[in-house]
Parts: sequence; C-alpha cells; structure tokens
Amino acid sequence: MARRYDHLRDKAIELRTQHNMTLEDIVERLALPKTTIYYWIKDIPIPRTERQTEAQLARAAQVKRKYALLREAAYQEGVAQAPELLKDATFRDFVVLYMAEGAKTQRNRLSFVNSDARMVKLAHDWLKRLSNRAFFYGLQYHADHDVEELKQYWADLLNISPDKVYASRKSNSNELSGRQFRSVHGILSVEIGDTYLHAKMQAWMDIVKSQW
Repeated sequence: MARRYDHLRDKAIELRTQHNMTLEDIVERLALPKTTIYYWIKDIPIPRTERQTEAQLARAAQVKRKYALLREAAYQEGVAQAPELLKDATFRDFVVLYMAEGAKTQRNRLSFVNSDARMVKLAHDWLKRLSNRAFFYGLQYHADHDVEELKQYWADLLNISPDKVYASRKSNSNELSGRQFRSVHGILSVEIGDTYLHAKMQAWMDIVKSQW
C-alpha cells in the first residue's frame, strides 16, 4: 500500500518545499485525503522569509483563484448534466443517499459509509460510473466478526479483490451476542479523491433538494 503512493508522497513534498504550497493547495492538486497529505508534510514548514514578496503573494492568490474557477466550472457542468442523469431513478436515489450518508465537508473527496449492502452497492456503482479515480475501501468490524469472511463478502458484492478492503476493529467493539441491532457484515466505507466530482455532487444535491 505504502509503495503504491511513494510517487505521490514525493510529489507532495516537492510541492511543499519547492513551490511553497499550503496543505489545502496540495490536497487540491493531488486529490487525496487531507489526513494523508498532512501526515506526509506535517514536519516540513513552508520556507518563508519574514517578508513575503508581492510576487509570491500574487502567485498564491492566482493559484487559489484558478482552482476556485475549476471547481465552479465543475459545479456548472454538474448542473448541465443533471436533467439527463435524473431520468434514471437510481441516480436520484444515489444523490439522496449521499445527502444522508456521504461525506460533504472535505471538497477533495467523496466517501459513502454504510452497513446496508444494497445502499453501498448503489453508491459504489454510481461512483464508479462517474469517476475513474482510485477507490479506497475501509471495513470496520467487531471483535467476534470473521474479518476474512467479511472482506470476501464485500469483495464479491462490489466485484473487487478482497485485498483492496482494509479492515480496522471498531474502538467500541464488543460481542455481538444479545444485541437487538447488529452490523452483520460490518460497516464499509467507499472513498475516492476527486475534487471536481465533489463539486458536481454538490450541484446534484442542490438540484434535487430544490425539487422537494
């Protein structure tokens, strides 16, 4: 897993040290989770002098504006795509599900978390149709779950390799016996880094809400 991201870590460090980019700028550029980028560069301060030149300030503002315009363009593209996409009832279902269960605060990523297999599959199928970015699959399980069995269950459901499902035990994990409500198959998160799909998703959510 770490080796797969070596070139991205090197790029993040380069953007930090050679281009004086902030954490937010690097996250925007590489479309990876903010926590991942932070871990890579947290000990590398942006090299600055006491007096930042006007040219540096102008360049930083230009970069910020560039990405803001790209996000706005993606939002407008989402608006234009909405009428055709919403002809498919499952797309509207996906948007509504994402409103309820999807991550919305980090503009560089989309994440859907649920224990209901049919909901996860619907969200995953649409995200795969809408983005060609790499997916991350995280599984939360309880102490008395069979982890390998759960990984195989989700892998079969989503047509992926079990090796792509990264499992972590829930911090409040206890025995399942005696519970009235149980996450029989654990809780799966499906995540991708895609800033511009996130902007489109915001457009689709806004449109669907406006129709209620």
